[in-house]
Amino acid sequence: MKTFEELGVSEEIRRAISEMGYENPMPVQEEVIPYLLGTGNDVIALAQTGTGKTAAYGLPVLQKVDPADRRTQAVILSPTRELCLQIAGDLKDYSRYIDGLHVLAVYGGSSIESQIRTLRKGAQVIVATPGRLIDLMKRGVAKLDAVENVVLDEADEMLNMGFTDSIDAILAGVPEERNTLLFSATMSKDIERIAKNYLHDYKEIVVGSRNEGAENVNHIYYLVHAKDKYLALKRLVDYYPKIYAIIFCRTRLETQEVADLLIRDGYNADSLHGDLSQAQRDLTMQKFRQHRLQLLVATDVAARGLDVEDLTHVINYGLPDDVENYTHRSGRTGRAGKRGTSLSIIHLREKGKVRVIEKVIGKKFEAGQLPDPKEICTKQLYHVIDQLERTAVDETQITPFLPEVYRKLEWLTKEDLIKRVVSREFGRFLQYYANAPEIEVPADRSRQRDKERRPAREARGGESRPRGERGHADHKPEEGYTRLFINLGKRDNFYAREIINLVNRYVKGQVDIGRIDLTTNCSFFEVPSEYAETVMHKMARAKVGERRVVVDWADREPRDAARRPRRPRSDAENTGTKGNKSKTYKKDDWKQFFDH
Repeated sequence: MKTFEELGVSEEIRRAISEMGYENPMPVQEEVIPYLLGTGNDVIALAQTGTGKTAAYGLPVLQKVDPADRRTQAVILSPTRELCLQIAGDLKDYSRYIDGLHVLAVYGGSSIESQIRTLRKGAQVIVATPGRLIDLMKRGVAKLDAVENVVLDEADEMLNMGFTDSIDAILAGVPEERNTLLFSATMSKDIERIAKNYLHDYKEIVVGSRNEGAENVNHIYYLVHAKDKYLALKRLVDYYPKIYAIIFCRTRLETQEVADLLIRDGYNADSLHGDLSQAQRDLTMQKFRQHRLQLLVATDVAARGLDVEDLTHVINYGLPDDVENYTHRSGRTGRAGKRGTSLSIIHLREKGKVRVIEKVIGKKFEAGQLPDPKEICTKQLYHVIDQLERTAVDETQITPFLPEVYRKLEWLTKEDLIKRVVSREFGRFLQYYANAPEIEVPADRSRQRDKERRPAREARGGESRPRGERGHADHKPEEGYTRLFINLGKRDNFYAREIINLVNRYVKGQVDIGRIDLTTNCSFFEVPSEYAETVMHKMARAKVGERRVVVDWADREPRDAARRPRRPRSDAENTGTKGNKSKTYKKDDWKQFFDH
């Protein structure tokens, strides 16, 4: 194993990182630092969060800055304000012994005037979110003509968040002769496009394997009915008394609901999502980093780029649609060589996602069994006893009060006193689990159903679908709805919002869309039965690029309900106020539903 000195790191930076506790380089640092200290060396580094990547690019970038030149010489882009501040803080710590070197963080949600004033004084290194940097460039304040190094940290996340045009504009506005470094957890087509357009003879450095999950993370899933997800979450949290975790939810609404339920039930929790003000988000993150919060309930967008030490668990309150999102979620734990655990609470419809994620990250999920009440109570009891044993006693402070305390408690035996202490500290769990509701494990009958239905499909000449698609095709639609098939799936980068947009484009007027199921090669969606034929007719001329779109009956048999003549829609239907609102969404509602 090499030392930082052998990698070529300067004495001033080595002194600073030594005081921060850095002893030996991590694998990604060994690979990247010597290469970036050269000139004209572009890099794509595939590494998970928590692998030491900030130091991997930060140390050589700082070392190549000329402190005597006040112009901006390095730009580091990050997807979120939180990560931007984290990177800037780390770089300031690394450069504390380099006189005259200034690092500035610029980001949205904060006063641009104060950032402009600071920038005009000079900053050799700018750490920025793409949108704010573009704004400063347009105002003529951020001048990048002397930039020699550009870093895109968590580049895949920035592209997923829609910053592609901003990144293109920023890279087009810096000198051609520069070093460009892309750090990404996964290698996507968009990353390859940016590499092809803006990098020159780049080196690809892979720490671990392409698109793999964090090396030190255990992956466990718990299969429950959808109605029991919160009960399962409570059991998992109670089973790990020392848990320090992020709970990921799909939507802002779900995030707030879960956080409110946890707080109501006495847990030390709070929420983090886009509906909160920046001041609220900052306060929540400060409390979480200081361990004054035990559980942070967050959306993917709000939690992107969070750099929190010592997370014991990541809990997926349902799996995300994209494998990349799961990779980033699980990468929040198991960092800096420590072990971590990613727990997923799923229902039957999400079981297929587990197999897809396993294939991409190259790791197997363990099928977990929820702890029973007795196991949880035993764990919590031992935790209370352990806390009592470890409680520090300051006799100087308490001695004046002890005589009165002894007098008040002298009628209690030691056994009575222990019972009262344990009941006080442990009573909430005993009371809840004495009558805890049962959590039934759902039986996976999909394969049995498939065997039963296959002869009927073959008898009617129906073409057999791949196994992963048959279960979705045979799903019984909601009453009054018809289930349709579309020949676009995840492999085509088609998810719920893409299907909604495609229907919007070709079917005029307001047609409610119900449940959407995605598979690798195709998808299924439900529409009101009276509009099924209209949707298929309108979509018959649809194309995606040069590819013809096919929309058909999910079971390839027209349903009688779908052949009914169209009737005028009521005002209530036109405004989306008809029954079963919890399961039926208008097209615009679906857009908001998937906007985390």
